[in-house]
Amino acid sequence: MAHFAKLTADSNEVLGVLVVDNKNTLKNGVEDEATGQAFLENVANWPANLWVKTSYNTKYNQHKEGGVPFRGNFAGVGYTWDSENQIFWPPKPYPSWVKNVAEARWQSPIGDHPNFKAITSAEDIWPASVDNSAILTPNGDGNFYQWNETTLSWDIV
Repeated sequence: MAHFAKLTADSNEVLGVLVVDNKNTLKNGVEDEATGQAFLENVANWPANLWVKTSYNTKYNQHKEGGVPFRGNFAGVGYTWDSENQIFWPPKPYPSWVKNVAEARWQSPIGDHPNFKAITSAEDIWPASVDNSAILTPNGDGNFYQWNETTLSWDIV
């Protein structure tokens, strides 16, 4: 099965994700994004250029099964398609946060909290994902940290 994100025309925001049978994405026996887009334009009456293929097995630029990551993250409603970096971005958790393109995730402007566990392999995020936009679990000193947007710092909670 192939997954395609349906985008808005003006802001590239993901409106939804549809599953397409592989037989509707094949061109000469090879999976082809343009073929899937044309199929969706015909079936869903939404312009082909506003459908972008996404990978169910990719998150934070890691592939769940050890394969090649595809487009940073599996698209979700409210995500934004970044065609320049070829990444689906989740909603920005705080105004000050910046894109960490290598890991396809948002990061505070001063970096991760003191006990953040770096993402070094798919095992670090599957099946449970690291969510550093909320209170984070301790990773060594027993403290919990939360981002303070006012002071642009990590506070112990």
